[in-house]
Amino acid sequence: MHTNSQPSSTAEQDILPIQGTFYVEFYVGNAKQAAFYYHYVFGFDIIGYRGPETGHRESASYLLAQNKLRFVLTSALKSDSDIAAHVHQHGDGIKDIALWVEDARQSFHETTARGAQAVRDPFTLQDDGGEVIVASIATYGDTIHTFIENRNYNGFFLPGFRQWHNEHLGSRSVGLKYVDHMVGNVDLGNMNKFVEFYAKVMGFKQLVSFDDKDISTKYTALMSKVMSNGNERIKFPINEPAPGLKKSQIDEYLEFYQGAGVQHVAIATDNIIQTVTQLRNNGLEFLHVPDTYYDTLKERVGNIDESVEELRQLGILVDRDDEGYLLQIFTKPVQDRPTVFYEIIERKGARSFGKGNFKALFEAIEREQELRGNL
Repeated sequence: MHTNSQPSSTAEQDILPIQGTFYVEFYVGNAKQAAFYYHYVFGFDIIGYRGPETGHRESASYLLAQNKLRFVLTSALKSDSDIAAHVHQHGDGIKDIALWVEDARQSFHETTARGAQAVRDPFTLQDDGGEVIVASIATYGDTIHTFIENRNYNGFFLPGFRQWHNEHLGSRSVGLKYVDHMVGNVDLGNMNKFVEFYAKVMGFKQLVSFDDKDISTKYTALMSKVMSNGNERIKFPINEPAPGLKKSQIDEYLEFYQGAGVQHVAIATDNIIQTVTQLRNNGLEFLHVPDTYYDTLKERVGNIDESVEELRQLGILVDRDDEGYLLQIFTKPVQDRPTVFYEIIERKGARSFGKGNFKALFEAIEREQELRGNL
């Protein structure tokens, strides 16, 4: 199993020391086909499988890997399952943000004692490779966090999974490295409730907040607060809509997802130009930013290493903070409902989230909403 470095001393004082994102699990309509989409478009290797052939009769799951990223795509095998109900209500979406911890029982008891709703009490998964202790709590909407403790396990990923290999699928990595942050959309009035949840229940701190003056266009507005664990390996911005002249992108998401959920996953790369070029060549569609954005780019952000012309051709955005700059780009939704999308981000010292790009980004999103008739 992949590992980050050991937790810092700051993390060891946390009420909930987290070593990283263990996996992100999606409930989807057809996991086998979705796995091939993520392989051919996003460059993931399909490395694991769990299903009837491994003794798991309720669902089929495919494990995808790229550097430190682990995505699990899961489909129901029966129409009356919770997985099928989730997909029926939400479409394809993220069910579980699994967190890698030293002590899953302690993490569960600490968070439930502070008010978290239990989803699964701690239990043990075992096979020839040892044992893994898992437990889950609820967060916004139908999204959950599963605590994974695997210090006594040296098998493949998790018990129940087996290695999966297709000799005809070569590696197609595009240089995606790890989850930088994951953004949740919640209903109007619920942002502070879940900010408090992450602060009180999970011991997170607030890194930054944006109000509707920061994140607004002529038509739409939203508010956002970014919560982080102690070592800042886990960062969860929480968005809620703000009143605007027309329907905001958050309103559109909540309408089509039919509730709160994960809006987008930001994935880090060390070379965004190379990564985005490959993703475009693989057919991934990105939001389009007008050329005029680049006319004054140098005046806004100062000197950067990259060619402005290359950034313009690819539609990559740039923003600077006190510690450096970042480059970012956003995909269009990756399923038929206008819900989950991806951000590709390269940090050159910056720890922020691209506040200077919000206006250009949201105007680009509004153009897409208008085409869908949802503005």
